[in-house]
Amino acid sequence: MSCGQPHETDCHEVLAEVYLYLDLECAEERRTLIRHHLEECGPCLREYGIEQEVKALVARCCGNEAAPEKLRERLRLRLTELVVFETTESRELAD
Repeated sequence: MSCGQPHETDCHEVLAEVYLYLDLECAEERRTLIRHHLEECGPCLREYGIEQEVKALVARCCGNEAAPEKLRERLRLRLTELVVFETTESRELAD
């Protein structure tokens, strides 16, 4: 996804890291870049809002249990692969 506007941090990068941002698992410098991007980019902010709601729903349904670290890493990897695949596919369709 891209809003078509130039940003300091690319939309694809922001959406690929949104779970790390939500979980406070990225460096403060990166959090600042992502937060700044979300403040100026409506499409990403809407996507972030959806991601935040999904995370809250999962937390409520799972009783706030923490997933094992290996599972969390596998999920992060898979989500990153999906974002990269969708990004590549979108670019190929645009060409």
